Amino acid sequence: MIELRAVRKRFGEQVVLDGVDFEVREGETLALLGPSGTGKSVLLKHINGLIRPDSGQVIVDGKEVALLPRKALAHLRTSIGYVFQNGALFDSMNVFENVRLGLSDETQYGDKDYYEPRIAECLRLVNLSPETMEKLPSQLSGGMRKRVGIARAIAGKPKYLLYDEPTSGLDPVNANVIDDLVRRLDEELGVSSIMVTHDVRGAFNVADRIALLSDGKIVLQGTPEEFRDSENPKVKAFLERDFENNSFAA
Repeated sequence: MIELRAVRKRFGEQVVLDGVDFEVREGETLALLGPSGTGKSVLLKHINGLIRPDSGQVIVDGKEVALLPRKALAHLRTSIGYVFQNGALFDSMNVFENVRLGLSDETQYGDKDYYEPRIAECLRLVNLSPETMEKLPSQLSGGMRKRVGIARAIAGKPKYLLYDEPTSGLDPVNANVIDDLVRRLDEELGVSSIMVTHDVRGAFNVADRIALLSDGKIVLQGTPEEFRDSENPKVKAFLERDFENNSFAA
């Protein structure tokens, strides 16, 4: 389980998180919504210790992340797969080498009998053919690069998957492909996931529960049905804005 309790974070004069309470239950997919620049990615980076809170607690599997010594934090991170917004692939490495970097266990990383079939399996899970292994990132479409980033994130068999805007920059068809992939992987791998997004349509299609971050706080955290029925002014305004942009589907 992942919990944030009264988490606060500011950068200079800008308050990004202002007493955030947030939880992700075992085995669920949670979508974190909010306009661009509201701190969704900052919240995500607190979970694996890339950013530390100014105050409050970030707890993963009963461990307070900010208090973990270096080795314990490194061990915790092996259970958390992180999918970066732009894929964050290394341009000089082919797909095979990029996915192999997801193997945080040194023994597995160096064992050819392990890493070759594991990489092939990860690419299969994200619907990429074996021929993709030898390609460089520059030879892939945007949607394929996103899928390679996901393959790398699952290579180490994590318990949690954190997706930072996995469909940003994609056309609706490819965005649907990624949404379907997120949902299928959660079911097949049995992981708990957080998908940071500003895409309401995708959130409602994928998530078991949804949270809305606004003005540094979680405004509502509940099921898609609870979001649709909410009378909270900030929730209604956010959904109505998406209606106007023709990107929300009930």
